[in-house]
Amino acid sequence: MESNTSLWHSYLGVILSRERQRMEHFQRAEDILLTLLESVHAREPRFLVDYARNLEALEFTLCASEDAVTLEIPLRVDGHALRVLACQGRDSPARHPSELDTCYLEVCAAGTGLEDWTGVVDVHGGGVVCLLPGKILQHLKELLVSAIVHCRRLFLLQPGDISAENLQEDAMELSLLIRGSWKSIRFDIVPVVRRQQEPLQLWGQHSSRGFPEGSLRKATEEAHFVPASPHCWRSSTHLPILKLLQGVDSLKGPRLDSLRLLDQLRDQDWGGQGGKGTLTFNHLKMVLLWSTELFPSPEDWQDLEGSVYRLLVILLRCLATQHLPHFLNPEQNLFQGAGPDLASLYHKVESFAWDPQRFLRFHFGLHGFSGSWQADSETRALLQLPTKGASYWDTAYFDMLLSQVTPALQLKAAPEAPRARKLGMHCSWPHQALLWRLWEAASAGPWS
Repeated sequence: MESNTSLWHSYLGVILSRERQRMEHFQRAEDILLTLLESVHAREPRFLVDYARNLEALEFTLCASEDAVTLEIPLRVDGHALRVLACQGRDSPARHPSELDTCYLEVCAAGTGLEDWTGVVDVHGGGVVCLLPGKILQHLKELLVSAIVHCRRLFLLQPGDISAENLQEDAMELSLLIRGSWKSIRFDIVPVVRRQQEPLQLWGQHSSRGFPEGSLRKATEEAHFVPASPHCWRSSTHLPILKLLQGVDSLKGPRLDSLRLLDQLRDQDWGGQGGKGTLTFNHLKMVLLWSTELFPSPEDWQDLEGSVYRLLVILLRCLATQHLPHFLNPEQNLFQGAGPDLASLYHKVESFAWDPQRFLRFHFGLHGFSGSWQADSETRALLQLPTKGASYWDTAYFDMLLSQVTPALQLKAAPEAPRARKLGMHCSWPHQALLWRLWEAASAGPWS
């Protein structure tokens, strides 16, 4: 057990050794970007500069790959003076797994100083003056290009610091490549309209369990609207999710370390070419948030190996059923349309769960995954149980799965044992009795 624990922590130690360098890399690029945005703000005060970028920095250091950083630029707009209207079908863009229902933002009062950003939109047969994302994006793009030229003339930017080659005419974000050190970071700049809202009522009577008190309310008390099409907006959960991750980071135990470790495996062993596979860092963030709710006790997060396996059982379940609900919008399936790739990915993740020693090492060049470790048929059947009515999405169900998927752990001393006994469950029971008990105890939720 000592050598096994050492292997897990050695693997994590290599990941953590890069974190300071990645943070410095991000901060250098951030300084360049802030210089640029300050110039944009000087020309157009309606584009605000938000200097509190600790959430984006946290996400960048957690992620193993060099994914783009989403940067929301607040607009000096009174969100409460706007009326939210559902978008018409012809204006609403094709649904994306990360998008909510799209909407128009109607400007209800005249003289708001937004006339150059508005236009008349046909809503339910009548013309309505709305804030148009397309006009705002075009204005911001022109200002960014102008600011780059201005900053270079004043030698505020050095040659090679920034590239605007990825600015696309019809994109809903403006991409800039900014040099942090020897590599560049892509920032996807997105204008955002903010307005206060009633905190979301999340699924289940225990929806706040496992999180620091008040963190869910604080994360969802502000609505963020970002462009979805030239006419429509959508509600963004990018920053609320990062706020929840920050809250999880304040809890005891290796929770974020578990996320770091699994994301390194995703990038190194579970992805396609260069780690670009179906499973993303955003998917793993959702898995961690669901794990925090479904395993709320601090005892569940005492050691690294046990913490990783708590994320694994939820990830395996979602891959087996091809259904990963968004944590703040459970009706959304983040695995929508990814079916063919999920079957292959399931076998890779399952192989790690059953034989982690094969994966807990760094390799370069050739892809590290080969072969597949097959779980026993009973465990696979448990993972693939139908979810009609969300019958099997309960902590007790995942406790039982954990006992089946972690043969290397000392389960007789596992922290979930007291809870299992409280529920009248024992790992030695036949599977049929366990499932009957779960059927009686399960509650409705978002997993159907």
